[in-house]
Amino acid sequence: QVQLVESGGGLVQAGGSLRLSCAASGRTFSTYHAAWFRQAPGREREFVARISTGGVRTTYADSVKGRFTISRDNAKNTVYLQMNSLKPEDTAVYYCAATDRGLSYYTIATTSDYNYWGQGTQVTVSS
Repeated sequence: QVQLVESGGGLVQAGGSLRLSCAASGRTFSTYHAAWFRQAPGREREFVARISTGGVRTTYADSVKGRFTISRDNAKNTVYLQMNSLKPEDTAVYYCAATDRGLSYYTIATTSDYNYWGQGTQVTVSS
């Protein structure tokens, strides 16, 4: 079992930056693949980025590639999402997720692949 708590959201102008953090409880978090998803009003939750257990492999949605960076510090049980060059269309509630289902890193791209979720943090980008 692991509990996830996001922080770092807020209001920022277009072109600005934010860094989201996801703090995890539990001593085995380093064995979980982790990801960030987001959900804008009236839209389905969508994949943003994911990172493998050791942090070596990362994958991004095309819409954030080159602007966002996912990373993790397993010694601190924390996953990060550095968001640069933010756009109004990045406005959403951002959720941290993790999975211990033993699925291949290369297949875990949808919400159903993750069994642990944080409560979400709001990111609002003004134009």
